[in-house]
Amino acid sequence: MAKNLLIVESPAKAKTIEKILGKDFEVKSCYGHIRDLEKEEMGIDIKNGYKPRYIVPDEKEKVVKELKSLAKKSDEVWLATDEDREGEAISWHLCEVLGLDPRTTKRIVFHEITKPAIQKAVTSPRTVDMNLVNAQQARRVLDRIVGFELSPVLWRKISTRNNLSAGRVQSVAVRLIAEREREINAFTATSTFKIEALFTTPDITGKNVTFVAEGKKYNTADDAEKFLQTCVGAKYKVNDIQVKPAKKSPAAPFTTSTLQQEAARKLGYGVKRTMQIAQRLYEAGYITYMRTDSVNLSDTAIDDIRKQVVGQYGNNYYQPRKYKNKNESAQEAHEAIRPTYMENSTVDDPDGRRLYELIWKRTMACQMADAELERTIAKIEISTNKEELTASGEVLKFDGFLKVYREDRDDEDITEDEQQEGMLPPLTVGQQLPLNEMKAIERFSRPSPRYTEASLVKKLEELGIGRPSTYAPTISTILTRGYVEKRDKEAVKRDFRIMRLKNDQISKVTEQENTGAEKSKLFPTDLGLVVTDFLKQYFDDIMDYGFTARIEGEFDEVAAGKLKWNSMIDDFYLPFKKDVDNTIEKAERIKGERELGIDPQSGKKIVARMARFGPIVQIGDANDEEKPRFAGLRKGQSIETISLEEALQLFQLPKTLGELEGQEISVNLGRFGPYIKFGEQNISMPRGEDPFELTMERALELIGEKQKADSPIGYYDNKPVTKGTGRFGPFIKWNDMYINVPRRYNFEGLGQSDIDELVEAKIKKEENRYIQNWPAEKISIENARWGPVLKFGKKILKVGRKADDTKYTAEELATVPLDDVKKMIELQIPNAFATKKAAAKKAPGKKAAPKKAAPKKKSK
Repeated sequence: MAKNLLIVESPAKAKTIEKILGKDFEVKSCYGHIRDLEKEEMGIDIKNGYKPRYIVPDEKEKVVKELKSLAKKSDEVWLATDEDREGEAISWHLCEVLGLDPRTTKRIVFHEITKPAIQKAVTSPRTVDMNLVNAQQARRVLDRIVGFELSPVLWRKISTRNNLSAGRVQSVAVRLIAEREREINAFTATSTFKIEALFTTPDITGKNVTFVAEGKKYNTADDAEKFLQTCVGAKYKVNDIQVKPAKKSPAAPFTTSTLQQEAARKLGYGVKRTMQIAQRLYEAGYITYMRTDSVNLSDTAIDDIRKQVVGQYGNNYYQPRKYKNKNESAQEAHEAIRPTYMENSTVDDPDGRRLYELIWKRTMACQMADAELERTIAKIEISTNKEELTASGEVLKFDGFLKVYREDRDDEDITEDEQQEGMLPPLTVGQQLPLNEMKAIERFSRPSPRYTEASLVKKLEELGIGRPSTYAPTISTILTRGYVEKRDKEAVKRDFRIMRLKNDQISKVTEQENTGAEKSKLFPTDLGLVVTDFLKQYFDDIMDYGFTARIEGEFDEVAAGKLKWNSMIDDFYLPFKKDVDNTIEKAERIKGERELGIDPQSGKKIVARMARFGPIVQIGDANDEEKPRFAGLRKGQSIETISLEEALQLFQLPKTLGELEGQEISVNLGRFGPYIKFGEQNISMPRGEDPFELTMERALELIGEKQKADSPIGYYDNKPVTKGTGRFGPFIKWNDMYINVPRRYNFEGLGQSDIDELVEAKIKKEENRYIQNWPAEKISIENARWGPVLKFGKKILKVGRKADDTKYTAEELATVPLDDVKKMIELQIPNAFATKKAAAKKAPGKKAAPKKAAPKKKSK
């Protein structure tokens, strides 16, 4: 047994550090947080200074038991969780649970997992910083209060069955996306006419090259045409040439936010994926800590970079730099994200290689010389009027840092007129230029682009909302809750006009361009818009950007020991609770309703609104004698923008197409998209096909394909085996059991021996999975990663305790009666086995909402 037990957060980090420290240390992982707030009654004692009530979750009891055992056997316990507030809080929780004194227990921190950094940390330990712990505790408590108090308000006041929740940062993030969407919807494009003239002249080799010169813009087609008319018969002469030197400087090394932005632009990674890969790179010792808002580099790192730059490119490419944070609220200012060893320009990890190389290049570039340019601007005189044309070109004289890296930019940072400037041929003042043609091209103004994950992070950081550790979970939360969706938007065709002056003749043409295409952008859902409006109306503080940023600033003051955490929460909670009570008492239920017009057939009103299962259009009113008709909105449609014509089209479905073998064939829209109904069979339509344009011939094709796919490819135990391809790849299906087919098998040519092998392996696996199984009741007791669990339908529940409050052993669970298992389920899901009639009767009861409170408290 090693003398010292050192506890870290992740098993990958534990392995790396154990190799460095040697036999005197045993390094174990606590797998992240080992305690959390109780789920019952908020887990916070509001009347007692907001004292939190922590518990060890069932899935962490095994980990805690092992750590307690190892701690008793060790001479000394060291804590080496991550260096941010979250990590500090985990160290404190470990002290509390393992019976360690936080005032004396050795706590070590490091910014990189390298031998020198770890050894240095061990020689200079500190103790748990309670200011950092309290800052994290304040955030957790405040966010739990907001989620716990606000979510039930949403359940009561918004007409939907969704599991609604609200959160201090997530709701503000949704507001940003919602406001941008409404700004785009309200935007009216205006057109201007841009003048472009094409000239041809010899370059230094004597070869004729064509370059573009631009004139000023005109607001109307008439003005642009008048200008072209004044150029008929004109001569063109170079009036002035200016050559100006220019420089470009490299960007600062990566912070969490800039890494997320650049990985999105260059690699197409979402924020969550970027952080997962960066975490692995850090734990393997390849990069420094990946949650930071500092752009500082240590002197050792700068010296390491200098050696690499000079060694690879020479002295003239090296330029030392010190960077300062523009963000005044930057916290935990350790170091920027950089490779731990600059001599490693790549890593073996195939998944992490691209991100690592991006970090390496950015780090190298930040200590490299400016790029030197020469910008030429030529003014061209038009003999027949007083206007001038401008031609500009750029020549790279010295590449400097561009040899390694060039930073990309977001859509919103690139203006319409910006373009990569090419080189100009040599020109001289007084030189006559022959005109090829001059064009007046219609161009349209553009609204601000929708947010990407990365540009949303950038905006949140600019507003001072959230911190490096919160960006990724905030975006994951708003996507998971269904307030926002990430999708592409297809381009639409748009006419634009061109007037062309050539050989002193003016011609006019209308051409088409694709416009409005967007990829992987964040769109608010109708639910997100309705919830945002409700919260803005009744909880303006929570939704205010400045207020949310101020709260972040107060967390920083708690971390610095300048503010007591429970006093800070008191200042927030009292007015907030008053708003909650007033809203519950006075606010009306919200439907998010918009009137579209009148149905021409029935003469009844048509509205678009939120319903229990999502956005719908409705013909008629609940008070009419005849029941209203409903239709769900299609993907990409919104309550706020759907037109009367589009709404009426939705009522064309379901549509009967014909008959086959005496059974009706129809097409309809369902919860999971458009489908064909053939007798009792539902057949999903391929993605991208329009159900409104489906023909009988195409429907028969799809039915035939489905029948072919569903025909048996073999038998096992006299039961048919079919095959298909789903979300997770190719599979075979036998006896209602789905079995993934690994790549080593030839999926197209599966033989009987392959089928036997796959089915038998699955049966064996399933035998180990179930402790007890009651398929008819859809109830089972199963082995899971952290111990046995109950499954009821698709719900995963805890296994209850025995009458003496002790846990069941696996052997005891193998014999526990079904009635006892049902009682365990009913404790967690009241009325789980009540009849439908009784359940329906109970649904409107006022106490229904609070029973659902427990799962909602995870809001951030």
